[in-house]
Amino acid sequence: MSYTSAREYLSPTRIHADRPNRTLEIEWADGHVTRYDFTTLRWLCPCAYCRGEAGMPGWLDSAPTLTDAQTTLTDLQLVGSYAVAPTWADGHHTGYYTFARLREECPCPEDTARRTADPHAGHAHQGRLG
Repeated sequence: MSYTSAREYLSPTRIHADRPNRTLEIEWADGHVTRYDFTTLRWLCPCAYCRGEAGMPGWLDSAPTLTDAQTTLTDLQLVGSYAVAPTWADGHHTGYYTFARLREECPCPEDTARRTADPHAGHAHQGRLG
């Protein structure tokens, strides 16, 4: 596989929400597969309510105990060609999860080790040919 852009690895080729197993699986253009359990995915919510804004901490900063409804995915919509927007059973739906963030926060052992070794390094998969 060859690339026309250094950011092409951020293009998902398949996105699958497995509700019974409570996982979101994303296959990327370079062949990497990212799997999030719904609880981890909910903790990544980037919206202003969850993350805060204008110097104020967000709700997730208070380390709440998440309820089953807050970690049950009821819908998943594409946002253009750059993000997905989940809807959770508690009605929360304002977080747009960009593909860049979902790829960068990949919880696989390889990416977790990369972030631990050098939290400021670029993505390990960049430029890799599949």
